[in-house]
Amino acid sequence: MPGVPTTTSHPSSTRPVLIAGGGIGGMATALTLHQIGVPCIVFESVPELQPLGVGINLQPNAVRELHDLGFGNDVLDTIGLQAREWALVGRNGNEVYAEPRGLQAGYHWPQYSVHRGQLQMMLFNAVRERLGDDAVQLGQRVVGYRQDANGVTAIVETRDGEKREVTGSLLIAADGLHSAVRAQMHPAQPPIQWGGAIMWRGTTPGVPVRTGASFVGVGSLRHRVVFYPITPPDPATGLATINWIAEITVDNQGGWQQGDWNRRVALEEFAHHFDGWNYSWLDVPAMLRGARDIFEYPMIDRDPVPTWVDGRVALLGDAAHVMYPVGSNGASQAIVDARVLGAQLIAHGVGPQALRAYDDQLCKDISALVLRNRGSGPFGLLGLVDERCGGVFDHIDDVLPREEREGFMARYKAAAGFAIETLNAAPPTIAPGQRVAAG
Repeated sequence: MPGVPTTTSHPSSTRPVLIAGGGIGGMATALTLHQIGVPCIVFESVPELQPLGVGINLQPNAVRELHDLGFGNDVLDTIGLQAREWALVGRNGNEVYAEPRGLQAGYHWPQYSVHRGQLQMMLFNAVRERLGDDAVQLGQRVVGYRQDANGVTAIVETRDGEKREVTGSLLIAADGLHSAVRAQMHPAQPPIQWGGAIMWRGTTPGVPVRTGASFVGVGSLRHRVVFYPITPPDPATGLATINWIAEITVDNQGGWQQGDWNRRVALEEFAHHFDGWNYSWLDVPAMLRGARDIFEYPMIDRDPVPTWVDGRVALLGDAAHVMYPVGSNGASQAIVDARVLGAQLIAHGVGPQALRAYDDQLCKDISALVLRNRGSGPFGLLGLVDERCGGVFDHIDDVLPREEREGFMARYKAAAGFAIETLNAAPPTIAPGQRVAAG
């Protein structure tokens, strides 16, 4: 192939699984493949991994999988905080809904609020320790592929534009929102979808509220602030690191005009939207002012595609199902994807049949979750309140009865794969000691 001077080949019996992308999904896939005895190589486009990002939540279904990969609570406690509560509060400060989370809710595993970058680095360091330093090749991006009956060839490009070909048994594309593999697999896919919501994100030292480990959303469906601690309080100061997201929804007819999908902004660009948001237990303007760095993001996703698989190539994580961050399950689902893939490789061997089974198990249901999150996910409760009373109420039961609120949340948890009874009763995705059969 012109412009592709180097080919790295492996005997068919030892060809590794090739993984495009070294984010949370890619690293979870590498660790899973190592656990079940399948060699792999990760290609990551950045020249050096750094703990970038802000706070995210890991649901109990993903924490269970991390436990099974060897990351117990003792390890996870070093990068985050076990969440105890999820709560919505109306713009006038009155509670809409609250429920316990994680162990307090009866799950066998906690929910964690963590720093995304620290989670990625934890997984990355484990990949290097368990698989070797050569298992992750930095500064290299998978830009395309071709395949035949015997294997797949990834076209890998370095940061200086040089290309080479690497052969493998399968290609797993965990290369995110702008996945080159997804673009080749689905060349007619629509552009990135932006529904009009703009998010500003930062972290601020502060005193945790309510349980001390609560995820709290305040405001309305189209105008809200979400915040939660991602560290325990410092013993000396009593202050934790509070991750916050301030959000408004605007007219999206003109499309996203800023150009950058992630840019540093000044407080003055958006703080006026939250003037007067002061409560006895929360001073929103002060919380926003306390951040050292603030970043702006559009809330975006992609329309679902009918399949995540093309022969020996599969999409995983955001490459398969980038979704609105309203249900705290984007990173969680990427981890679950990796584990389901591993289970299907055990069941069917390292080949296209396993990828088809993975696709059959997840694609339809998670594509529906993408659309459910686009329709506001669990924050849809605030939308119901807005519709019925304009967001102003004295007693929520007069507006939205408890049974209706609880039913709404139960349906969401079932769709997202972390209904309590179902998850607690489920056997391990990959049982201890299970490996892919040799040959």
